[in-house]
Amino acid sequence: MLEVETSLHECLQKFFGFDSFKGQQEAIITSLLEGKDTFVIMPTGGGKSLCYQLPALVSEGTAIIISPLIALMKNQVDALRNFGNEDGIAHFLNSSLTKAEIATVKQDIKAGKTKLLYVAPESLTKEDNIAFFNEIKISFFAIDEAHCISEWGHDFRPEYRRLRPIIEQIGKVPIIALTATATPKVQQDIQKNLGMTAANLYKSSFNRSNLYYEVRPKQNVVKEVIKYIKGQHGKSGIVYCLSRKKVEELAETLRVNGVKALPYHAGLEAKERAKTQDAFLMEDIDVIVATIAFGMGIDKPDVRFVIHHDIPKSLEGYYQETGRAGRDGGEGNCLTFYAYDDIVKLEKFMKGKPVAEQEIGKQLLLETVSYAETSSCRRKFLLHYFGEEYDEAGCGGMCDNCRNPKQKFEGMDDIALAIEAVLDVKEKFKTKDVINVLLGNVTSITKSYKHNELECFGKGAEDDKTEKYWNAVIRQALVSSLLAKDIENYGLLKVTKEGKAYLEEPYSMMVTKDHDYEGTETEDDEEGGGGGNKGGSGADEVLFSALKDLLKQTAHKLKLPPYVIFQEVSLEEMAIQYPIKMDELVNITGVGQGKAQKFGKPFLDLISKYVDENEIERPLDMVVKSIINKSGLKVYVIQNIDRKLPLEDIASSKGLSLTDLITEIESIVHSGTKVNITYYINDIIDEDKQEEAMEYFKESDTDSVAIALKELGEDEYTEEEIRLMRIKFMSEFGN
Repeated sequence: MLEVETSLHECLQKFFGFDSFKGQQEAIITSLLEGKDTFVIMPTGGGKSLCYQLPALVSEGTAIIISPLIALMKNQVDALRNFGNEDGIAHFLNSSLTKAEIATVKQDIKAGKTKLLYVAPESLTKEDNIAFFNEIKISFFAIDEAHCISEWGHDFRPEYRRLRPIIEQIGKVPIIALTATATPKVQQDIQKNLGMTAANLYKSSFNRSNLYYEVRPKQNVVKEVIKYIKGQHGKSGIVYCLSRKKVEELAETLRVNGVKALPYHAGLEAKERAKTQDAFLMEDIDVIVATIAFGMGIDKPDVRFVIHHDIPKSLEGYYQETGRAGRDGGEGNCLTFYAYDDIVKLEKFMKGKPVAEQEIGKQLLLETVSYAETSSCRRKFLLHYFGEEYDEAGCGGMCDNCRNPKQKFEGMDDIALAIEAVLDVKEKFKTKDVINVLLGNVTSITKSYKHNELECFGKGAEDDKTEKYWNAVIRQALVSSLLAKDIENYGLLKVTKEGKAYLEEPYSMMVTKDHDYEGTETEDDEEGGGGGNKGGSGADEVLFSALKDLLKQTAHKLKLPPYVIFQEVSLEEMAIQYPIKMDELVNITGVGQGKAQKFGKPFLDLISKYVDENEIERPLDMVVKSIINKSGLKVYVIQNIDRKLPLEDIASSKGLSLTDLITEIESIVHSGTKVNITYYINDIIDEDKQEEAMEYFKESDTDSVAIALKELGEDEYTEEEIRLMRIKFMSEFGN
């Protein structure tokens, strides 16, 4: 144990090089050194690790640190080894070690060299490890990421539920539990499950004043992400996506657009993940694209931005992920793209899970929706969620809603009406049900519980008030603690003591209308760029007309029908996006690399001249270069046509009809890729008929199959044959 003459401050300076403790660190360390169970709730960047690292270094024996993040274990062990003269001072024990490495770890512990041993919860439960821990002197147990113990936390892990009995098997030593995110409900769960109800509790403020929070509608998201990152030149950042597939695609798209980025998710080999992590720490790359589900465990102090490409499943997850920005107290920007479609998708993922788990998941999602759609201070909303009261005046414009305040309206009467409605339904219903009562909506619930007979039924429907309006009113009442959600009972609304007092004596309360994110799109166009209005709406008519004239001239010169060169939809998009470079033209719908190279130059020259002469500000100020479409089906079809396999065989191997396969080949050809199906056509169509069809398409102004059938004779050709000949013609003359 620490000797009296050596102060904690001297040890802090000696081991970590700091002159003073941060926040409650000193009180926490003292509590642990006095042998008391200690529970620490401290936001990311608050200095949690030091709360167990310093006491471990000055105590007799080895401290066991239980952590679920293998990546973070390695990171922290490397850092700790710099404090001592030998590597044995800190070790980790997890599934990534060989038998020989495990033997070395145990040898160092027995020799008294090791002060900190990081252990994965799965490793702690192994019989031989329990037996080993019984033989050694343990100073204390530290349980990091303690929220993993709660089903109401964002990262529940069943193995965490088994920690208490195992620790008791090993022997009675103090426990310190630490988490960077815990709602009051999660806090109770942690203390109950770890048998720490009498522990000393240290809860720091969750306010990270240096973080700027912003939510944007999810439109042209890839383009917006690239634009944002390019504006943060040379700064480190993390982009979170929901799926591994999206992580891979986005990382690749960022790379081809000149951003130094790599993917990071659980599906990658451990070596590759470690390599990516090191590249990020060493600043060989600027951006990591990661899955929300996978804990990054990267202790990098100068992450300057965290972008959520997809909305997270819970506000705890969101808080922890955004908390990776600005740990050094410097700039930290947190940008989230939100579309309600993402919420629907996440709800679908829950199907098949136990009902209780689905209910918990849905409630956590509803809180995320509330955060995204609120127009009031985001910081106040977040802190209220974690059980902390906050005056939004302190935000100082560090969220988009405070920086650009929305119009507010007097909500006194409507807040009182909402509270009355909650009381009228006996405090036994969720927000949605209460809103249905206020709006007078007849649902199965209103009928079953006779809510339509209540005095307040339909009272909130006047003046065109909507569900969105009442959501904002109830949200304000929640944030102001006039209403509360009973989390354990599926989020039922309850009226607080303050709420009842408010009914007795209402006072002025301003409410802001929620953001309206309806109509936002979840995915970008497949081609990866642009995102302007397709199909003519919004097209520059003068330019469109000039492009059409040029198309006719080019077609006449090349003795080809105009549609073979560019279809009308492509010209319309050019008249919206004004591409002036080859890589911009490639991203126009239906153009592709081949057509751009073959026919593009005169069109680019015309657009460039038009833009200069008319001083046009182009929406394509930054074009997203698309990655090659790696769709498995397209690649499979092209490869097997190259192998000259019968189309019927290709179709049946993919469970397609021949008609569906022909449609797929048409889409490949329209995007500018050449395919040669002559081998197949020769087997089913006479040479004379082939010549006649090719001649027809060469002379025709339209590529309509119906018109071709009429002209060439429905008794002579089938629709299938016409479509196959059109593919052959487009491939030979257009691509």
